[in-house]
Amino acid sequence: MFELFDLSVIGIEWGSILLLGMMFLLLATGMPLAFVTGIVALFFTLFWLGPHAAPLLISRIYGFSTSYVFVAVPMFVLMAAILDRSGIAKDLFNAMRLMGGKMRGGVAVQTLVVAVFLAAMSGIIGGETVLLGLLALPQMLRLGYDRNLAIGTVCAGGALGTMVPPSIVLIIYGLIANVSIGDLFTASFLPAMILAALYVGYVLIRCYFNPDLAPIADEQELLMTSTEKWKVIRGVALPVAVAFSVLGSIYAGIASVTEAAGVGVAGIAVSTWIRGELRWALLRDSAIQTMRTCGMIIWIGVGATLIVGVYNLMGGMRFVENMLLNFGDGSPLSILLLMMAILFMLGLFLDWVGIALLTMPIFVPIIIQLGYDPIWFGVVFSLNMQISFLTPPFGPAAFYLKSVAPPDITLGHIYRAVLPFIGLQAVALALLVSFPILALWWQ
Repeated sequence: MFELFDLSVIGIEWGSILLLGMMFLLLATGMPLAFVTGIVALFFTLFWLGPHAAPLLISRIYGFSTSYVFVAVPMFVLMAAILDRSGIAKDLFNAMRLMGGKMRGGVAVQTLVVAVFLAAMSGIIGGETVLLGLLALPQMLRLGYDRNLAIGTVCAGGALGTMVPPSIVLIIYGLIANVSIGDLFTASFLPAMILAALYVGYVLIRCYFNPDLAPIADEQELLMTSTEKWKVIRGVALPVAVAFSVLGSIYAGIASVTEAAGVGVAGIAVSTWIRGELRWALLRDSAIQTMRTCGMIIWIGVGATLIVGVYNLMGGMRFVENMLLNFGDGSPLSILLLMMAILFMLGLFLDWVGIALLTMPIFVPIIIQLGYDPIWFGVVFSLNMQISFLTPPFGPAAFYLKSVAPPDITLGHIYRAVLPFIGLQAVALALLVSFPILALWWQ
């Protein structure tokens, strides 16, 4: 039966076009990416490879789902879920008032600093963007901040979780590329701080030349009693210490990423208990959110693993490799730029998990063949995904913020507001590509 429908006779070139066409056609119907990749993989297994190839695909699913490093993902997601439902983020934001309250643009800078701390505690962007949208955006709008500056700051700051360790993006990349996640965390730290510094510098420079963009709050609003100050500092001291201990144990080689993630969850849970906020409802809702998020990642991972496996058996990996290596003048830089262009285009329509699982099995071996460091490329990839979180029409950070923004703020307003920050991301990416030492200084 299947011999009558042997698609392999059309060749890998037309087979690749057919595979991509089927994927985009199914995605256009609104079908989730995990189902799309699974259906396309099954179709090509039956009509290109034959039913005998099915056991090979099952072994790929087993290998993906049983990776020990993958255990760190639900741990960091659970940390973020508990943070979302506790008052830690609010106290952290209030604590930053002690630093930047009287500075022009201080609330925006305060928002970015808090974003870095929240990213270091969780590693994901959804909850962080929502938290900043609830805490920082209303305050900046109430103080008379320029709407575009306020919106852009919240969106860009909320997306820093893709770069700041313990980034889930870096964990998934390390799992696919088979490189040390601890090394990826170390390599991404300085580029992440450079990107955050570019955001802060942009805000301060704009506010310096146009003071109307960020009025300074009335001094009465900035006053805090000694009791209030002590309460705020005490409330965030332990969670911040937990975040530093998690990253410090990884950097120092004391604990693996998975072990540190488990300790981090325990530390955040204890911090929430000491604050008197640990309730059954909080734990239940956090667990449910964790299962939903990780379930989405796993299903996308299974579908992507299937289609990459099928495409590899079809000979597609060699086809793509030859096509990339022969692009333009064949120089490593031109091939790298082509890869980043592909990542940018995919980022306009697909989730980062799907992009990573679909492209990195193909790109990473080529990067190594070209003489680039896969650790450095992991940071380049995460910065590309940072850009995809802000760029329309997908731009998940914009949708996260829209869910909590005032009704008069539309997606169009958000997309216009993030344009300068996308430009700053491009500057950071150019610096990282031009000076790999920014990520590899520790080697």
